[in-house]
Amino acid sequence: MPNDLPHRYGMIAGNGRFPLLALETAKREGHDVVVVAIENEASAEIAQHASSLYWINIGQLGKLIEILKREQVSEVMMAGQVKHISIFSSITPDWRLFKLLMSLKENNTSALIGGIQEVLHNEGIELVDSTRLLKPLLAAEGILTKRKPEKEEEADIRYGRRVASVLTSVDIGQSVAISEKSCVAVEAMEGTDAMLRRAASLTNGKPLRLVKVSRGRAHLLFDVPVAGLTTIETMVETQTTALAVDAGRTLLLDKAEMLARANDVGITIIGYPPL
Repeated sequence: MPNDLPHRYGMIAGNGRFPLLALETAKREGHDVVVVAIENEASAEIAQHASSLYWINIGQLGKLIEILKREQVSEVMMAGQVKHISIFSSITPDWRLFKLLMSLKENNTSALIGGIQEVLHNEGIELVDSTRLLKPLLAAEGILTKRKPEKEEEADIRYGRRVASVLTSVDIGQSVAISEKSCVAVEAMEGTDAMLRRAASLTNGKPLRLVKVSRGRAHLLFDVPVAGLTTIETMVETQTTALAVDAGRTLLLDKAEMLARANDVGITIIGYPPL
């Protein structure tokens, strides 16, 4: 359904700015959004923008389905992150989720959300592109900042993209920290910011490059790479001088402000064709 036509969506909201920006856009465009927010993840600020708001814990798949059906929602998007440690360490599943977990061949995010997608489909609810309301915030291809990458940065990025593409193929993480054509740190469950801080503790002041890549999927239903103002501030803190992302598949939250801040501190950001 084109964005310029008023539409009714469901949203499963996690943490960060992603769901808030999507809801602000929906409100401007006249869309009706029923939000199912994840407890201890989503911001209370969501209440200011949602047409209807429900809170569930991460293990309540049955309650999620019940809410969406009662609200007559046939299309739902996932917006925002849920901490991996919450998914795999703190989850208390209801019977619907327990049954799904027992059927999974692998215990990773892709398998879990793919399973949830199938369960929703069987209930007449389709999982749709999570960036549907935020297409202008997807990274463009090319150099996005005033400063171009230096030769050393380009060499680190080329190497980092090869490494990161292997990681995403086995669902380990989306980001790597590179210095002098060496992989210093790999993102796992801790998230990008924590990974950069760990990398900085290992490099003795040498500059880092941050490489983020998307999963090799034909869709953007979930697990979309995200960077924003917080990313830039962490890069400054950790002496990370360059950020490489997949064009058309990475959300730059608060894009104008993010790029302006990157320019202020001399960080270069580049969008590459997805591998």
